[in-house]
Amino acid sequence: MAAGMGPCWALWLMFTLPQIPEGQTPTMPRGFPQMTSFQSNQFQGEWFVLGLAGNSYKREDRALLNPFITLFELKNNNQFKVTNSMTRGKHCNTWSYTLIPTTKPGKFIIGNRGSGPEADREEMHVIETDYSKFALVLSLRQTSSQTITRVSLLGRNWRLPHKTIDRFICLTRTKNLTKNNFVFPDVTDWLPDPKLC
Repeated sequence: MAAGMGPCWALWLMFTLPQIPEGQTPTMPRGFPQMTSFQSNQFQGEWFVLGLAGNSYKREDRALLNPFITLFELKNNNQFKVTNSMTRGKHCNTWSYTLIPTTKPGKFIIGNRGSGPEADREEMHVIETDYSKFALVLSLRQTSSQTITRVSLLGRNWRLPHKTIDRFICLTRTKNLTKNNFVFPDVTDWLPDPKLC
């Protein structure tokens, strides 16, 4: 198993993340400047999913997540075809969707979700990235009764600096996610910096 994060980090998060009352309205990310440009050609390629948190995840979901890979393929129409691959035992599960760019840099509408008034609208925002090492991604899906929030930490490899991990945690806290909303790949040898945003 690749090294970079581990049980120590997950345990530390459980004790340091605040408990936010359920039903509290999420806020927009604070401390993350608005993107003025987004370089799709630099963002394309393979990313490793190193961290995942969301208001639809529960503590028991941690056992269900294995490290997985996301491939962003830039098409001629400037849309991304996104393919995810996760290994479960001897099987490899894959799922894909399309990202349709909007006029806002780094913001996409997720396609392949059906159409009509019954279809849930989902958006994906690249909040922060250096293109070569990490990316922080926020996904928002609006259902008839709630907004489902998901924050992903992507890396070009399995090792990221403390500062990047801290930014991931800061972003999840702006979305009012609690310690029970975190899911991580089971990797080892991570000693986190206790100073957060």
